[in-house]
Amino acid sequence: MVQKSKPPAAANGPKRRGRPRAYEPDVALGRALDLFRKQGFAATSLDDLSEATGMNRPSLYGAFGDKRELYIKSYQRYREEARASMVEIFRQEMPVRQRLERIFASALNIYLSGDTGPRGCFTVVTAASEAVSDPEIRAMVLEGLTELDKAFANCFRRAKEKGELPDSADPAVLAQVASATVHTIAIRSRARVPRKELEAIVSGAIDVMVGAKP
Repeated sequence: MVQKSKPPAAANGPKRRGRPRAYEPDVALGRALDLFRKQGFAATSLDDLSEATGMNRPSLYGAFGDKRELYIKSYQRYREEARASMVEIFRQEMPVRQRLERIFASALNIYLSGDTGPRGCFTVVTAASEAVSDPEIRAMVLEGLTELDKAFANCFRRAKEKGELPDSADPAVLAQVASATVHTIAIRSRARVPRKELEAIVSGAIDVMVGAKP
């Protein structure tokens, strides 16, 4: 008796497709980040996140945990991206005024981005509100603020050593002024203040910190 031939091996059958792009964790996290930056934590529902990422609730939970965990992961992602956009500016050798101009320009590029309008700074616009009641988020916010202060302080310290600032200049105080300038343009950008006006604020702040142009 002739045996029936076996069906072809699975390897010869149709190729399995990869997971849809919306289910790629990195893509989904980016979409969640965009939504949290636009709406904040409280105003963003799980249904909103599901629609934005293309993932149902069980998939969201399996990939990122609950809403709070996804928010924290989104905030971490934001900080990594913001740091990457400025790290080389802080490291490169250049006059202090030029360095500050480039740092603030980079910040404005971040704050004024958004398909439906300027999104401002995640730390200032949304994370600072959640920091009031969430110790972990508060620690992240304080860490970010301290990191920025230290980066600016190092910038002014190098400028002072090179003779670009007077002996009386206090790098730590100047750093706080620079950080405060970052925060104010973040808030004003979210309020849709035109870039030209924000750049005027930046220009005046730089003059206060390092002296007006000759």
